[in-house]
Amino acid sequence: MIVKHIGGNLSSRWTDFLTTDGEKPDRDRDGEFEIRSGDTQASLMARWESGWQCVFDTVGSLTPGDISKAVLIRHEPHSVIQAITRSFGHTAGHVGQIVHLAKHLRWQDWKTLTVPRGKSKEFNAKMTERFDSR
Repeated sequence: MIVKHIGGNLSSRWTDFLTTDGEKPDRDRDGEFEIRSGDTQASLMARWESGWQCVFDTVGSLTPGDISKAVLIRHEPHSVIQAITRSFGHTAGHVGQIVHLAKHLRWQDWKTLTVPRGKSKEFNAKMTERFDSR
């Protein structure tokens, strides 16, 4: 459900970002929290990818002049920076939920995303060496 929600949210917020309200009239937000018969792994991943593609396309198209513009989310004005921060903060929270669930469900097979377990001192020493040598 979280993957479905993120895909729907990103598509809604980032489609026509500068010109239409970020809450699109055809979005079914409540339906994003329901598993329906057509919700397959492939369809959910396609929704996820499509949402992220909207983000990448839109952020890549923004110009310095766009930063001073206002956009709407549920009729509430936001600066472009506020809207970006709101979207990325919201998405980061949900991605954190996905990681937390994945770690819980696959704890024995979990491969650490950052510093390997039990290797903090080693990792910090490598980072110190790498950046102190500059």
